[in-house]
Order: sequence, then C-alpha cells, then structure tokens
Amino acid sequence: MRTFLFRSMIGIFFGAFLAIMMTYAVTWFGDLETLSADDFARNSLGSMFCGWFFSVTPLYFEMTTLKLWQQTLLHFITVSLLYFIISFGIGWIPFQVTSAMISILAFLIIYLIIWIGFYLYFRSESRKLNEELNHIQ
Repeated sequence: MRTFLFRSMIGIFFGAFLAIMMTYAVTWFGDLETLSADDFARNSLGSMFCGWFFSVTPLYFEMTTLKLWQQTLLHFITVSLLYFIISFGIGWIPFQVTSAMISILAFLIIYLIIWIGFYLYFRSESRKLNEELNHIQ
C-alpha cells in the first residue's frame, strides 16, 4: 500500500508538471495569448490522471503469482483503456477514424518499444546477478 501511495503521488505530480509545461508550450509557440480556465482544468486533470495510472500500473509486474504474459496483458489493457477513454473524452484525439487509427498505431508502437526496452534491461540485470552468484559459489 505504501508503494502504491508513493507512486500515486509521483505520477500525479509528474502529470501536473507535464500539464504546466504543455500549457507554456501552447501559449508561447501556439499563437495563443490566453487559455480558457475550462480547457486548462480539463487538460491538466487529464495529464495528472494519466501520470497517476502510468506510474501505478507497473505494479502488475511485481505480482509474482502471474506470468509475464499475464502481467503484460493486464498492464496493456488497463493503460490503453484508460488512456483512450481520457484522450477521446478530453479531445486530445479527435473522433475521426483516421485520427483514432493513427493514435492507436502510435500507442502500440510506443508501448512495444518501451516494453522491449524494459524486458531487455531486466534480462541483462538478471544475467549479471546470476553471473555474480555463480562466481561466489
């Protein structure tokens, strides 16, 4: 529970930080002199919620009773459903077939790249630890 709360706080704060940085980028580089309070609140709350669930859902990978494919499937379903519900609901992705398909494809590619990166990293760490244990014996 302590880990869940810590990751929740980190995710929410990181999402808030990203919301502020995106707001600065939109106002400085996007020819906007003002933003509506509703737009800011909606987008910043969406960013904070995304930060929260992207930081908490990796806890699936710490559930040792599940196999890796089960952990991955649970994580993928959770983050993809939550992300796309928020994205379509807030308006980050327009309700158009082309936009939706491009967004889903980009999400899948980014998810796959990140998953493979983490898999290779932890496999390498596992090998190093096993080699060190073999040298000790």
